[in-house]
Amino acid sequence: MGLNEYILSGSSKKEFSLMDRRTFIKSSVAVPAAVGVLAGCEPQTEPEAEAPETASTRSLERIGVQLYTVRYLLESDYEGTLRAVANAGYDEVETVWDAERSPDDIRALLDELGLAAPSTHVPIEALRTNLPTVIDASQRLGHSYIVCPWLAEDERTMAHYRDHVALFNEVGAACQEVGIQLAYHNHEFEFEPNEDGVIPYDFMLDEMDPELVKMELDLYWIAYANRSANEYFRRDPGRYPLCHIKDMGSDRGMTPVGEGQIDFAAILAESETAGLRHYFVEHDHPEDALASIQTSITHLRSLTF
Repeated sequence: MGLNEYILSGSSKKEFSLMDRRTFIKSSVAVPAAVGVLAGCEPQTEPEAEAPETASTRSLERIGVQLYTVRYLLESDYEGTLRAVANAGYDEVETVWDAERSPDDIRALLDELGLAAPSTHVPIEALRTNLPTVIDASQRLGHSYIVCPWLAEDERTMAHYRDHVALFNEVGAACQEVGIQLAYHNHEFEFEPNEDGVIPYDFMLDEMDPELVKMELDLYWIAYANRSANEYFRRDPGRYPLCHIKDMGSDRGMTPVGEGQIDFAAILAESETAGLRHYFVEHDHPEDALASIQTSITHLRSLTF
Protein backbone atom coordinates (compact mmCIF):
# COMPACT_ATOMS: atom_id res chain seq x y z
CA MET A 1 0.00 0.00 0.00
CA GLY A 2 1.46 3.36 -1.06
CA LEU A 3 2.05 6.27 1.28
CA ASN A 4 -1.15 7.97 0.36
CA GLU A 5 -3.33 5.00 -0.44
CA TYR A 6 -5.36 5.00 2.76
CA ILE A 7 -8.01 6.53 0.51
CA LEU A 8 -8.33 3.22 -1.33
CA SER A 9 -9.47 1.21 1.67
CA GLY A 10 -12.20 1.27 4.29
CA SER A 11 -14.24 4.35 5.06
CA SER A 12 -11.54 6.61 3.60
CA LYS A 13 -12.24 5.21 0.13
CA LYS A 14 -15.86 6.28 0.49
CA GLU A 15 -14.83 9.73 1.66
CA PHE A 16 -12.46 10.45 -1.16
CA SER A 17 -14.44 8.84 -3.97
CA LEU A 18 -16.84 11.77 -3.85
CA MET A 19 -13.99 14.16 -4.44
CA ASP A 20 -12.44 12.03 -7.20
CA ARG A 21 -15.59 12.04 -9.25
CA ARG A 22 -15.71 15.87 -9.39
CA THR A 23 -13.59 17.19 -12.15
CA PHE A 24 -11.51 20.21 -11.09
CA ILE A 25 3.93 39.67 -12.51
CA LYS A 26 6.55 38.99 -12.20
CA SER A 27 7.67 42.39 -10.79
CA SER A 28 10.82 43.37 -12.56
CA VAL A 29 13.46 45.27 -10.64
CA ALA A 30 14.28 48.36 -12.58
CA VAL A 31 17.78 48.24 -13.97
CA PRO A 32 19.71 51.49 -13.62
CA ALA A 33 20.58 52.93 -17.00
CA ALA A 34 24.26 52.60 -17.75
CA VAL A 35 26.01 55.51 -19.34
CA GLY A 36 29.35 54.70 -20.97
CA VAL A 37 32.04 57.37 -20.66
CA LEU A 38 35.24 57.09 -22.66
CA ALA A 39 38.33 57.41 -20.53
CA GLY A 40 39.72 60.91 -20.65
CA CYS A 41 36.74 62.31 -22.59
CA GLU A 42 33.92 64.50 -21.46
CA PRO A 43 30.47 63.04 -21.98
CA GLN A 44 28.71 64.55 -24.98
CA THR A 45 25.25 64.42 -23.35
CA GLU A 46 23.85 64.47 -19.90
CA PRO A 47 23.67 60.92 -18.50
CA GLU A 48 20.23 59.44 -18.15
CA ALA A 49 18.77 59.47 -14.68
CA GLU A 50 18.61 56.08 -13.02
CA ALA A 51 15.19 54.51 -13.07
CA PRO A 52 13.79 54.33 -9.55
CA GLU A 53 13.95 50.88 -8.00
CA THR A 54 10.73 49.08 -7.37
CA ALA A 55 9.86 47.60 -4.03
CA SER A 56 11.79 44.41 -3.35
CA THR A 57 10.09 41.26 -4.56
CA ARG A 58 9.79 37.83 -3.01
CA SER A 59 9.75 34.33 -4.38
CA LEU A 60 9.07 30.93 -2.86
CA GLU A 61 12.24 29.51 -1.37
CA ARG A 62 10.81 26.07 -0.57
CA ILE A 63 8.06 24.35 -2.54
CA GLY A 64 6.31 21.12 -1.64
CA VAL A 65 3.89 18.70 -3.25
CA GLN A 66 0.95 16.86 -1.74
CA LEU A 67 1.60 13.20 -2.52
CA TYR A 68 -2.07 12.58 -3.26
CA THR A 69 -1.18 14.05 -6.67
CA VAL A 70 1.06 11.06 -7.46
CA ARG A 71 -0.87 8.43 -5.50
CA TYR A 72 -1.21 5.93 -8.35
CA LEU A 73 2.47 6.16 -9.21
CA LEU A 74 3.36 5.58 -5.57
CA GLU A 75 1.23 2.46 -5.58
CA SER A 76 3.23 0.92 -8.43
CA ASP A 77 6.69 2.34 -7.65
CA TYR A 78 6.96 4.02 -4.28
CA GLU A 79 10.67 4.73 -4.18
CA GLY A 80 10.94 5.65 -7.86
CA THR A 81 8.06 8.11 -7.57
CA LEU A 82 9.60 9.91 -4.61
CA ARG A 83 12.89 10.10 -6.52
CA ALA A 84 11.02 11.68 -9.42
CA VAL A 85 9.47 14.22 -7.04
CA ALA A 86 12.90 15.13 -5.71
CA ASN A 87 14.36 15.30 -9.23
CA ALA A 88 11.59 17.69 -10.24
CA GLY A 89 13.05 20.15 -7.73
CA TYR A 90 10.69 19.84 -4.81
CA ASP A 91 12.01 20.50 -1.33
CA GLU A 92 9.09 19.12 0.69
CA VAL A 93 6.27 16.62 0.53
CA GLU A 94 3.00 16.42 2.37
CA THR A 95 2.23 12.78 3.07
CA VAL A 96 -1.03 11.04 3.79
CA TRP A 97 -1.77 8.61 6.56
CA ASP A 98 -0.53 5.07 5.97
CA ALA A 99 -1.01 2.63 8.81
CA GLU A 100 0.84 -0.16 6.98
CA ARG A 101 4.15 1.28 5.78
CA SER A 102 6.89 1.77 8.37
CA PRO A 103 7.37 5.45 9.29
CA ASP A 104 11.07 4.73 9.82
CA ASP A 105 11.42 3.33 6.30
CA ILE A 106 9.63 6.35 4.84
CA ARG A 107 11.80 8.73 6.85
CA ALA A 108 14.99 7.01 5.73
CA LEU A 109 14.03 7.32 2.07
CA LEU A 110 12.95 10.95 2.42
CA ASP A 111 16.22 11.79 4.18
CA GLU A 112 18.20 10.07 1.43
CA LEU A 113 16.38 12.13 -1.20
CA GLY A 114 16.70 15.40 0.71
CA LEU A 115 12.94 15.76 1.05
CA ALA A 116 11.41 17.18 4.22
CA ALA A 117 7.92 16.11 5.26
CA PRO A 118 6.60 18.94 7.44
CA SER A 119 2.97 17.81 7.33
CA THR A 120 0.65 14.88 6.75
CA HIS A 121 -3.02 14.37 5.95
CA VAL A 122 -4.84 12.12 8.40
CA PRO A 123 -8.55 11.18 8.08
CA ILE A 124 -10.80 12.31 10.89
CA GLU A 125 -11.58 8.71 11.90
CA ALA A 126 -7.92 8.04 12.64
CA LEU A 127 -7.82 11.20 14.76
CA ARG A 128 -10.84 9.95 16.68
CA THR A 129 -9.78 6.38 17.24
CA ASN A 130 -6.03 6.04 16.74
CA LEU A 131 -4.46 9.32 17.81
CA PRO A 132 -1.52 7.90 19.81
CA THR A 133 -0.38 5.89 16.78
CA VAL A 134 -0.83 8.88 14.48
CA ILE A 135 1.23 11.10 16.77
CA ASP A 136 3.97 8.47 17.16
CA ALA A 137 4.27 8.01 13.39
CA SER A 138 4.23 11.77 12.85
CA GLN A 139 7.06 12.29 15.31
CA ARG A 140 9.17 9.59 13.66
CA LEU A 141 8.56 11.15 10.24
CA GLY A 142 9.44 14.62 11.49
CA HIS A 143 6.02 16.15 10.86
CA SER A 144 5.32 19.56 12.38
CA TYR A 145 1.66 19.51 11.26
CA ILE A 146 -1.13 16.96 11.23
CA VAL A 147 -3.93 18.04 8.90
CA CYS A 148 -7.50 16.75 8.74
CA PRO A 149 -8.21 16.82 4.98
CA TRP A 150 -11.85 15.89 4.45
CA LEU A 151 -15.30 15.45 5.94
CA ALA A 152 -17.69 12.94 4.45
CA GLU A 153 -21.01 14.29 3.22
CA ASP A 154 -22.91 12.68 6.08
CA GLU A 155 -20.71 14.54 8.58
CA ARG A 156 -21.56 18.07 7.44
CA THR A 157 -24.67 18.90 9.47
CA MET A 158 -24.54 21.65 12.08
CA ALA A 159 -24.60 19.05 14.85
CA HIS A 160 -21.60 17.34 13.28
CA TYR A 161 -19.67 20.59 12.95
CA ARG A 162 -20.19 21.24 16.67
CA ASP A 163 -18.76 17.81 17.37
CA HIS A 164 -15.89 18.41 14.96
CA VAL A 165 -14.73 21.64 16.57
CA ALA A 166 -14.78 19.98 20.00
CA LEU A 167 -12.77 17.05 18.63
CA PHE A 168 -10.27 19.29 16.82
CA ASN A 169 -9.69 21.40 19.92
CA GLU A 170 -9.07 18.24 21.94
CA VAL A 171 -6.79 16.69 19.32
CA GLY A 172 -5.01 20.00 18.83
CA ALA A 173 -4.21 20.17 22.54
CA ALA A 174 -2.83 16.61 22.51
CA CYS A 175 -0.70 17.38 19.46
CA GLN A 176 0.60 20.60 20.94
CA GLU A 177 1.88 18.72 23.99
CA VAL A 178 4.40 16.97 21.75
CA GLY A 179 5.23 19.96 19.59
CA ILE A 180 2.93 19.19 16.64
CA GLN A 181 0.31 21.60 15.27
CA LEU A 182 -3.13 20.41 14.15
CA ALA A 183 -4.67 22.03 11.06
CA TYR A 184 -7.78 21.66 8.91
CA HIS A 185 -7.88 21.56 5.09
CA ASN A 186 -10.93 22.87 3.23
CA HIS A 187 -12.87 22.01 0.11
CA GLU A 188 -15.67 24.10 -1.34
CA PHE A 189 -18.50 22.73 0.79
CA GLU A 190 -17.32 24.46 3.99
CA PHE A 191 -18.17 27.80 2.37
CA GLU A 192 -21.76 26.84 1.51
CA PRO A 193 -24.40 27.86 4.11
CA ASN A 194 -25.79 24.77 5.82
CA GLU A 195 -29.35 23.95 6.91
CA ASP A 196 -29.12 26.59 9.67
CA GLY A 197 -27.78 29.28 7.35
CA VAL A 198 -24.32 29.00 8.94
CA ILE A 199 -21.15 29.00 6.85
CA PRO A 200 -19.26 26.03 8.34
CA TYR A 201 -15.80 27.44 7.63
CA ASP A 202 -16.59 30.64 9.49
CA PHE A 203 -18.10 28.62 12.33
CA MET A 204 -14.94 26.54 12.64
CA LEU A 205 -12.73 29.61 12.59
CA ASP A 206 -14.79 31.14 15.39
CA GLU A 207 -15.17 28.03 17.54
CA MET A 208 -11.79 26.31 17.22
CA ASP A 209 -9.00 27.64 19.40
CA PRO A 210 -6.71 29.54 17.00
CA GLU A 211 -3.64 28.34 18.86
CA LEU A 212 -4.70 24.70 18.83
CA VAL A 213 -6.11 24.45 15.30
CA LYS A 214 -4.61 26.22 12.31
CA MET A 215 -5.90 26.13 8.74
CA GLU A 216 -4.44 24.79 5.51
CA LEU A 217 -6.13 26.87 2.83
CA ASP A 218 -6.74 25.15 -0.49
CA LEU A 219 -6.47 27.99 -2.99
CA TYR A 220 -8.38 26.13 -5.69
CA TRP A 221 -11.36 25.17 -3.57
CA ILE A 222 -11.81 28.59 -2.00
CA ALA A 223 -11.75 30.10 -5.50
CA TYR A 224 -14.21 27.42 -6.64
CA ALA A 225 -16.52 28.57 -3.83
CA ASN A 226 -16.19 32.18 -5.12
CA ARG A 227 -14.53 33.34 -1.91
CA SER A 228 -11.39 35.43 -1.46
CA ALA A 229 -8.32 33.85 0.10
CA ASN A 230 -6.94 37.28 0.94
CA GLU A 231 -10.09 38.27 2.80
CA TYR A 232 -9.74 35.20 4.99
CA PHE A 233 -6.05 35.88 5.54
CA ARG A 234 -6.96 39.37 6.79
CA ARG A 235 -9.90 38.06 8.81
CA ASP A 236 -7.68 35.67 10.80
CA PRO A 237 -4.07 36.75 10.35
CA GLY A 238 -1.47 34.18 11.23
CA ARG A 239 -3.97 31.31 11.12
CA TYR A 240 -2.78 29.84 7.79
CA PRO A 241 0.70 28.27 8.00
CA LEU A 242 0.02 25.92 5.07
CA CYS A 243 -1.68 26.13 1.69
CA HIS A 244 -2.42 24.01 -1.35
CA ILE A 245 -1.55 25.59 -4.68
CA LYS A 246 -3.57 24.29 -7.58
CA ASP A 247 -4.93 26.17 -10.53
CA MET A 248 -8.37 26.53 -12.12
CA GLY A 249 -8.97 26.33 -15.86
CA SER A 250 -11.64 28.17 -17.83
CA ASP A 251 -13.97 25.20 -17.27
CA ARG A 252 -13.40 25.52 -13.49
CA GLY A 253 -11.58 22.19 -13.51
CA MET A 254 -8.11 21.69 -12.03
CA THR A 255 -5.08 22.37 -14.19
CA PRO A 256 -1.32 22.53 -13.55
CA VAL A 257 -0.20 25.66 -11.75
CA GLY A 258 0.39 28.49 -14.17
CA GLU A 259 -2.00 27.19 -16.82
CA GLY A 260 -5.14 28.50 -15.19
CA GLN A 261 -6.81 31.68 -14.00
CA ILE A 262 -5.91 32.02 -10.32
CA ASP A 263 -3.70 35.03 -9.54
CA PHE A 264 -1.23 33.35 -7.22
CA ALA A 265 1.06 36.37 -7.08
CA ALA A 266 -1.73 38.47 -5.56
CA ILE A 267 -2.54 35.75 -3.03
CA LEU A 268 1.04 34.92 -2.06
CA ALA A 269 1.78 38.61 -1.57
CA GLU A 270 -0.31 38.19 1.59
CA SER A 271 1.87 35.34 2.90
CA GLU A 272 3.14 37.34 5.85
CA THR A 273 -0.37 38.33 6.88
CA ALA A 274 -1.56 34.75 6.50
CA GLY A 275 1.39 33.28 8.38
CA LEU A 276 2.21 30.99 5.44
CA ARG A 277 5.29 28.78 5.79
CA HIS A 278 4.59 25.79 3.55
CA TYR A 279 3.27 25.73 -0.01
CA PHE A 280 2.14 22.42 -1.49
CA VAL A 281 1.33 21.88 -5.16
CA GLU A 282 -1.62 19.54 -5.67
CA HIS A 283 -3.74 18.22 -8.52
CA ASP A 284 -6.47 15.73 -7.66
CA HIS A 285 -6.71 14.01 -11.04
CA PRO A 286 -3.84 14.92 -13.38
CA GLU A 287 -3.62 13.29 -16.80
CA ASP A 288 0.14 12.94 -16.29
CA ALA A 289 1.06 13.40 -12.65
CA LEU A 290 4.81 13.89 -13.12
CA ALA A 291 4.33 16.32 -16.00
CA SER A 292 1.80 18.23 -13.91
CA ILE A 293 4.08 18.65 -10.91
CA GLN A 294 6.98 19.65 -13.18
CA THR A 295 4.90 22.32 -14.93
CA SER A 296 3.67 23.58 -11.58
CA ILE A 297 7.05 23.92 -9.90
CA THR A 298 8.59 25.53 -12.98
CA HIS A 299 5.91 28.23 -12.86
CA LEU A 300 6.21 28.73 -9.11
CA ARG A 301 10.00 29.02 -9.27
CA SER A 302 9.59 31.89 -11.73
CA LEU A 303 6.85 33.63 -9.75
CA THR A 304 7.59 36.79 -7.77
CA PHE A 305 5.16 38.68 -5.60
